[in-house]
Amino acid sequence: MDNLDGSDHYSKPSEGQTPFFLPPETTTTNTKIHTEPPISLLTIILDTHPSAWALLSPTLPFSTFLAHLLVFINAHLACNNSNQICLIAAHPQRAEFLYPSPSPSAGAPNQENGHPAGPEKQQSETTSEANHYRPFLSLQQTLLTSLTTLLTHQPPSTQTPPTPSIALSGALTLALTDHNRLLSSLSATKNVPSSTTTTTTNAPNLTTHNTSALHSRILLISLTGSLSSQYIPLTNTIFACQRLQIPISVAKLSGDAAFLEQASDSTRGAYLNIKHPRGILQYLMMAFLSEPLSKGSGGGGGGGKGEDGAGGSILRHVGESGVDFRAA
Repeated sequence: MDNLDGSDHYSKPSEGQTPFFLPPETTTTNTKIHTEPPISLLTIILDTHPSAWALLSPTLPFSTFLAHLLVFINAHLACNNSNQICLIAAHPQRAEFLYPSPSPSAGAPNQENGHPAGPEKQQSETTSEANHYRPFLSLQQTLLTSLTTLLTHQPPSTQTPPTPSIALSGALTLALTDHNRLLSSLSATKNVPSSTTTTTTNAPNLTTHNTSALHSRILLISLTGSLSSQYIPLTNTIFACQRLQIPISVAKLSGDAAFLEQASDSTRGAYLNIKHPRGILQYLMMAFLSEPLSKGSGGGGGGGKGEDGAGGSILRHVGESGVDFRAA
C-alpha cells in the first residue's frame, strides 16, 4: 500500500525499537516541475502567383489546397494553446499579410491566433457555424477574406503586366517583422529581455541569436522558380534568418529554384520537392508539423541531411539527399 498511495507510513517496530519512516523512495511522491513551453510561431509564406496556380489546377486546384492548408494550420494551433500562426502572401510585385489581418478594413476584425482582438462578438457567425471551433472558424474566415481581397483588388501602382517571379524578399521581410513584433510584445508582457543570447554554431564565422521565449520558423510553399532578380535582397533576408536562428523550410510544388534549396540548407530548414501535389496534406503533416527542436541541429546542417540520433534529435530531417550549390 505504501507504494500505491504514496503517503508516509510508519513500519511496525519490533520490541525495543522506535518507529521509523520507510525509505524515501517509498514514502515521498515524485514532484514534477512543469515549465511553460516557449511560444512557437509558424510563418507560412504562400506563393499566390495566378499563372502558376492555373498550371497546377488540373492536379491540385487552389480551393483544394486551401482546405488542406487549413487542416495543417489547425493542427499546429492544436498542438499547444500558445502556438501562433502568421500567413503572408507572396504575390507578383508585392507581399501582404493574410493573417492576422493587417487592418480591420481588410475583412474581419483584427485577430491573433484565432481569437478576436476586440470584445465584440459576431453572434450571426456563431449561430450559423455552431459546430465549428471558434478560433479555427475565425482564422478560416479571415484568411479567405484576405485572399479574396488580394486576388480581386489590385492597387493602381501594380497594374502592370505580371512578372514570372513573386515578391519573396518582401514576404521574408514581413515574416521577420512579425517575429520582432511578437518578441517585443513578449518582452513587454512577461518581462522577457528583448536582447537575445548570442551563440556560435558549427558553421565557420556564423553567429546566431537564440531566445528561449519564442521559437520561430518559416515555411515557404513555392510554385515559381525565377528568383534571379531578387538575389541580393533575398540573400540579406536569409542572412537575417540565419543570425536569428529562424529555419526556412520549403515545400516546392512545381518549378525548380536551387536558391531556395541553398536557403533552406543554410538556415537548417527542410527542403522537399513534392512530386505528387495531390498528397500535399500528408507532406505537410509528416514533414513540416514537428518542431525543429525535435529534429536536432547536428548531423551536417539542414536540407534534410541530418542523421538519426545526431544532436539528440527525435525525428529525422526530411528533405532531398543533396544540395545544389550552383549559382542561382
